[in-house]
Amino acid sequence: MVAGGSATRRAQEARRQEAMLRAQWRAAREEARRWEAASEGERLVAAQLLVLTEWGWRLLVDRRWPGTRAANVDMLLVGPGGVFVVDVKNWRSAPEVVDGRSLRAGGESRDSHAAKLLAVTRAAEGAVASLGLSPVAVQPLMVFAGQRVNVELGRIRLLGEHEVGPWLMAERDRLRKESVRAIGDHLERVFPEYEDSAVPGTTTERSAAGEEPSQGLFDIDGLREAVLNDARQAPIEQWMTFLHPDQVSLVRRNWAGPARISGPAGTGKTVVGLHRAAYLAQRTAGRVLYVTFANNLPRVQATFLASMAPAVVDRVEFRSLHSWAQEYLQSRGIQTRLHGGKAETAFSLAWKDVGRDSCLAEIDPGHGYWREEIAYVIKGRGITTFDQYALLPRKRRRASLRRHHRQAVWTLYEAYESIRAERGVDDFDDVLARALAEARSTERSPYDAVIVDEVQDLTLVGLRLLHTLAGDRPNGLLLIGDGQQAVYPGGFRLSEAGIDIRGDRGQVLHTNYRNSKQILEAALAVVADDSFEDIDGLHTSGRRQVDLTYHDGSVARVSKPSPAEHDQALLAALRALPPTARADSAVLCPSIKAIAHYQRLLTQAGIPVCLLEHYDGRPAEGVKLGSYRRAKGLEFKQVFLPQYDAHVSADAGAGDPETPETTRERHELARSQLFVAMTRARDRLWLGSVDPTSR
Repeated sequence: MVAGGSATRRAQEARRQEAMLRAQWRAAREEARRWEAASEGERLVAAQLLVLTEWGWRLLVDRRWPGTRAANVDMLLVGPGGVFVVDVKNWRSAPEVVDGRSLRAGGESRDSHAAKLLAVTRAAEGAVASLGLSPVAVQPLMVFAGQRVNVELGRIRLLGEHEVGPWLMAERDRLRKESVRAIGDHLERVFPEYEDSAVPGTTTERSAAGEEPSQGLFDIDGLREAVLNDARQAPIEQWMTFLHPDQVSLVRRNWAGPARISGPAGTGKTVVGLHRAAYLAQRTAGRVLYVTFANNLPRVQATFLASMAPAVVDRVEFRSLHSWAQEYLQSRGIQTRLHGGKAETAFSLAWKDVGRDSCLAEIDPGHGYWREEIAYVIKGRGITTFDQYALLPRKRRRASLRRHHRQAVWTLYEAYESIRAERGVDDFDDVLARALAEARSTERSPYDAVIVDEVQDLTLVGLRLLHTLAGDRPNGLLLIGDGQQAVYPGGFRLSEAGIDIRGDRGQVLHTNYRNSKQILEAALAVVADDSFEDIDGLHTSGRRQVDLTYHDGSVARVSKPSPAEHDQALLAALRALPPTARADSAVLCPSIKAIAHYQRLLTQAGIPVCLLEHYDGRPAEGVKLGSYRRAKGLEFKQVFLPQYDAHVSADAGAGDPETPETTRERHELARSQLFVAMTRARDRLWLGSVDPTSR
């Protein structure tokens, strides 16, 4: 787990602790010299690490490698920064790292030493996985006695005898004191003391006081619950990087080809994806691309990764799909003329010329539905001929279109394309199509792995683009998402993108770690009657069964007779929050107009506001404010939904033959968006409504 604090504060603290370390170093070194049977290098490094026990670290020296009779592990160190597997070297010459991948000393290859350390580290990862400790919190260190070095060898950090202490103290906190003690006890049992060791096996605060390790004090289930409770007490940003023990195996899984992680809201899919990105970055020489549809999420996710695994932050690229595609084309010397406003104007002109008076107006007189038809169904699926469109199953589109309707849509599409090209304007779908063509013509991808979050919100062309980058190689493509949480029209099946996910490469999460029963029930009631087809082609009921781990949440329903009274009730609820709790709260709205209204209301009331479009994942004062869509991938301790039912009803249009299918489709999509907003709440969900009869 990750604690807050800026890099500057960590550096200042590291310098202060380094001064204290130097004051105690000589005494500790003298103590280490009494271990005559140990190697000189091991004694000197142990002297450095012994000092850390004054700050609650746990040092295990000369332990036996599980599953072997003679192989040993020089040291295991557990502290606030995580678990460190330490291999001590007493080489005559300083180590050299060649091309960041090969270890040499004295002109000879020493790669076998690195391979052994990584193997031991994997054993340590497996040992603590049952406790929910992410692989990013287990780090291999190779420490060189008598040398001065601080360099990376892939995942391994090479440190000199004098650099190791300050480097460890500067590491970001991941574990609380109680967890350090419990994990140390667990590792002490898994890695037993080496029979022939002449170095004291364990140095802790308890052993200094003559106490024995607390066998059984923290059983695995008890520690899991303690870790979970610690995470819930932390700021919401720390909670959002919490990895449950049941999810660790997915982070470490070796998949033979494209894989998918799905599951209902609150099951931790994005958290698994973030830890997976860090895990892959530690183990590959190339780069990892982490893509989502929303343009605000990459900033937040990059911040979370920097907190979880700062050593790999420059190896994982977080991008929204469209911004990545645009930059990719520019890097290939292909200019784009993207302009959303001018593209909308071109469509409005096309609608006026050929759409407004056509048979399409009989189905829906508004041009918005038909703009979506072209963006998500035709261009979003890469359709280039009318014959393709005429036979196309229109996923997640309710309105039935006969052939003459589709011909009218195609005429509208051709008019739009003509006006757009004449004005020299590209839309977002053009950018993706062009990037796909370029990627297909390129022999080598710039990425070793691609992770796609909220995959259900992409278009088929966008998914094909990312599949082209990753291919079908092992661990190359990971898709994360849930069809029930789709907030955009249109749809596709994975098979249409040429993606074949079979066997254990399709994982479904069933445990909700975020929402209480009360909150989840309120959200499911909105979509209970809306079955959906997921991107794997399976039809699923709107009310899905999940296992719950949290039971302390609450739902507050507030109904007032007028908008003014409703807004005053919202302000009263926000004012009642402790100032520190506002940073973990969000007011979510269905439209830009509503966001502007509540930004004015809160600002005039003296309540600090942080817009989601500016939020970057760092703890920030002020209530978060944004749209339902921008809240995707995020969560908050308290969520406030003003006038949540103004445009959404669970039975809107149901059973009424006069209700147009396009209206039903819009209501269904609106319910899905509201469901997403409601399930962002962890501890409290506030639902406000206006009812003139509520006096």
